[in-house]
Amino acid sequence: MHALIVVGHHDPQSLTHALARQIAVGLANAGHGSEIADLASEGFDPRFGLADHAVHRRLAAPPADVLKEQARIERADALVLVYPIYWWSLPALLKGWVERVFSNGWAFDYEGGITVKKLRGMKVHLVGVAGADRGTFERHGYGEAMRVQIEHGIFDYCGAEVLSSTLLDDSEGADPAPHLHTAHRLGERMFADCEVTA
Repeated sequence: MHALIVVGHHDPQSLTHALARQIAVGLANAGHGSEIADLASEGFDPRFGLADHAVHRRLAAPPADVLKEQARIERADALVLVYPIYWWSLPALLKGWVERVFSNGWAFDYEGGITVKKLRGMKVHLVGVAGADRGTFERHGYGEAMRVQIEHGIFDYCGAEVLSSTLLDDSEGADPAPHLHTAHRLGERMFADCEVTA
């Protein structure tokens, strides 16, 4: 099995990148493959522009960079997003990736007031890295707000299934070892219900 791990952080030395690498190591230890999509180092442009608007309106084909990302997703058996939580949501780099790549005609069909979900069968794992502690999330309802926005508003809209959503809280002051262990374990168990293929 193969996972596409998409990293939405600009700093390759960040905890976010270390978590993505641990997920990849866990997958490899369990006999699976992965690809890390480092959006920042690859220079992905997250700005939804005129070309993307034309795709949404069915006036043009997706740009080459979007087609490349869609092909990477199609090759994967699971999509894993690893990202810092900025202002209680995805960082702009990753949100822009979603806005451009999950386009009308590929992720969903919307025409005449009817939406067809085109990503049924896609399996998704979310790994959010938070500076705040879990109590803050619960007290203010941030966790539920993020579930509605990301799990329902993005993935359910397209028909994808979020199999896990991991919140790694209090990441700025704590020892990173437990978070790295959690990421490694997620990788090892990601395809636990599937047979390993040669």
